[in-house]
Amino acid sequence: MPSARNIAFLASDTPMAQTAKTALQQRYGSFAPEEADVIVALGGDGFMLSTLHETQALPAPVYGMNRGTVGFLMNSYSEEGLIARLEAAEEAVINPLHMWAECVDGTIVEALAINEVSLLREGPQAAKLRIIVDGKLRMEELVCDGALVSTPAGSTAYNYSAHGPILPIGSDVLAMTAVAAFRPRRWRGALLPKSAVVRIEVVEAAKRPVMADADSRAVKQVAAVEIRSEPTVEHRILFDPGHGLEERLLHEQFQ
Repeated sequence: MPSARNIAFLASDTPMAQTAKTALQQRYGSFAPEEADVIVALGGDGFMLSTLHETQALPAPVYGMNRGTVGFLMNSYSEEGLIARLEAAEEAVINPLHMWAECVDGTIVEALAINEVSLLREGPQAAKLRIIVDGKLRMEELVCDGALVSTPAGSTAYNYSAHGPILPIGSDVLAMTAVAAFRPRRWRGALLPKSAVVRIEVVEAAKRPVMADADSRAVKQVAAVEIRSEPTVEHRILFDPGHGLEERLLHEQFQ
């Protein structure tokens, strides 16, 4: 990015992140996010996701520095040379998913998800899900612990843990992955065009309750959920040269 003089530092509540925030503010100053050229998020991937959601209406991109655990969306932490790192950083632009969830009681809940939207059983019995893509019934009944739709950026998170595919960051594809599928037993999911509208209906919702989750925004006892990419929302993320999302996604596939 061409200019990174006005920096807003945001940190998670952990002592390590708060200590880093204090040190960086003393060294580089600090601006409000609304006045900043760039927002620096200090924490782990969960804090990075919440920062992206909270600042999505602001023009400043977000540069993460890892003060958490995994830090897939974060850069390495250092107090040295931050201005030069920010001005040399590579930008990735990603679109979130839009979740529209209808609950059993008729309540409608909408949320955005940068990583994935997942449906998970709430009780001891397996969920029964009906899958419709672009208005066409694709699977009458999926018996499982759950199912999720993931963006390329989120494909190494829960999706990968559920044995879903890692998607190239620039691909116009979404991954749909089953969580512990019982029937069809060998169904591992599908690759869908980014333009697809996925509707998942809960069969026997009263007997087999299901919750939906969009980046940790949980909605209980859903009857149906519609998921689609949201092209009108763009999240700008900065990475050190040679360590962007595309490289990280490739690296994960050879571990």
